Amino acid sequence: MQRLFVSFVCALTLCVSTNAPAQQAADAVAPEAATGSSTRQIVRAERQMVAAAHPLAAQAGVEILRAGGSAADALVAVQTVLGLVEPQSSGLGGGAFLVWYDAAYGTVTTIDGRETAPAAATPELFLGANGEPLKFFDAVVGGRSVGTPGVVALMAKIHDSHGKLAWAEVLQPAIELARRGFAVTPRLNALIAGDRERIVGQAAARDYFLDDAGAPPAVGAILSNPDYAETLAALASGGAKAFYEGPIADQIVAAVAAHPANPGLLAAPDLSAYEAKERSAVCPPYRGYEVCGMGPPSSGALTIGQILGMVSHFDIATLGPDDPESWRIIADATRLAFADRGRYMADSDFVDLPEGLLDPAYLKDRAALVRRPDALHGDAVGAGEPPWKKAELRIDGFSFEMLSTSHFTIMDSAGNIASMTSSIENAFGSRQMAAGFLLNNQLTDFSFRPQSDGADVANRVEPGKRPRSSMSPTIVLKDGKPIFALGSPGGSAIIPYVARTIIALIDWNMDMQQAISLPHLANRFGRYDIEAGTPAEALAPELEALGYEVSIRDMNSGLHGIAITADGLEGGADPRREGVVLGD
Repeated sequence: MQRLFVSFVCALTLCVSTNAPAQQAADAVAPEAATGSSTRQIVRAERQMVAAAHPLAAQAGVEILRAGGSAADALVAVQTVLGLVEPQSSGLGGGAFLVWYDAAYGTVTTIDGRETAPAAATPELFLGANGEPLKFFDAVVGGRSVGTPGVVALMAKIHDSHGKLAWAEVLQPAIELARRGFAVTPRLNALIAGDRERIVGQAAARDYFLDDAGAPPAVGAILSNPDYAETLAALASGGAKAFYEGPIADQIVAAVAAHPANPGLLAAPDLSAYEAKERSAVCPPYRGYEVCGMGPPSSGALTIGQILGMVSHFDIATLGPDDPESWRIIADATRLAFADRGRYMADSDFVDLPEGLLDPAYLKDRAALVRRPDALHGDAVGAGEPPWKKAELRIDGFSFEMLSTSHFTIMDSAGNIASMTSSIENAFGSRQMAAGFLLNNQLTDFSFRPQSDGADVANRVEPGKRPRSSMSPTIVLKDGKPIFALGSPGGSAIIPYVARTIIALIDWNMDMQQAISLPHLANRFGRYDIEAGTPAEALAPELEALGYEVSIRDMNSGLHGIAITADGLEGGADPRREGVVLGD
């Protein structure tokens, strides 16, 4: 088993230590070469680096850094290009979370650019006429699921405080690319084809993504987006205000309201009132490191902190990645953390959270549940009772969380780091398009059922509230200095993806690329998902013998990370997608 896992990681990373400058890697990637190779090797750079989900986005970020820009400048370029070349995942019509390391002050902070519910929304937003929750796509397709987009406000906020280049200059790469067009990748072609039946009924999205015969653009075809270029040009001259007020905002509101079967509630005042919020980072400890991430409305840092806090009571470094006992420990810690997540975690501007979710004594007690020779039975995996000042009666929510998201990581020559996860939620979001970009369906991240028997769900819909998320952009510190920065798409699976990557980096001494390429095994709710087509499949009989229900399936993460070493930067990109690492 050990050799199987090592061989798999070597196949994905080539097990080559290359000291060639990352500039050579940048020169080797043609802008249109976004085919998602299954082989990856660690990329090294001396000063600055971008790891992103598409070569064109990474290239735009690196060019901004070479022009003297900061990580904040590169962030704007990367995100706006991603919104063009992988529009199904993220963009101006969605939201994002940013974890930022400020090298000048040695501090970590976060910016919350999560969408908000319209002022007219009620807790019953996703209940049908019979009082029961709507089916997922009945809620998604149309305007009902659209929240106030936050990514533009986030970009403006971090650029205002940490940008070095002019705002218009960092938007220019995406403007030029939208006008001249980009080559459609196999992944984009396949995703459009797979969602054709939902796209075809939405006029603006149909006109952009499908031809007159209803077919997606062919692989290699050049796809331009002049409407997106015009929107970005308006932002370049008018700043973020041009997005939240005026013609662009009017187009968003009109698109949300116009759906004949499923109109939404988003209104002009919701857009003009939107604010991206700076929040304190949540930094739970793990084996002498600080794992800093996004607090509520994200459940990422809290849930990862709980998983790692429980795992810290076991010697999985000695067990290694090939022993099913390691994966039993990680699985049951994850299940226990997800039980707390479902009961307690939501937008802390609206709901009180127990302050003891990361309490060491509480996590030690929870870890004691894992100290058994087989899998935890389902009735042993309920939410715990963490310490808090004002206990409230809560029930577990009923919600969906889909996996169309993107993550990128940037470090500039001054040592500033941006770890940002951005999303429109489901692939192609609400399928509503305005001003050249897709609108999110993030409101379906709320619990569809708001209460039961008089007990409220923490993550219920409320006006102005931000839905709970699993997005987990992360920066790991050692002795106050950044060591790793990473994150992933994947819906609620983001949390186990990022947690196991941190374990691989710290406990199993893998480099960033090896840790990212490691096969996925994840158990959030009792079923053990194992990544198909990997040596991890060989663990299935042993995990079943421990008492798990096992499902072998595709597990499409999109991890992108950077490690800061004594010799420079080392970057990794997920072989499951088409991203790359570039730098100088």
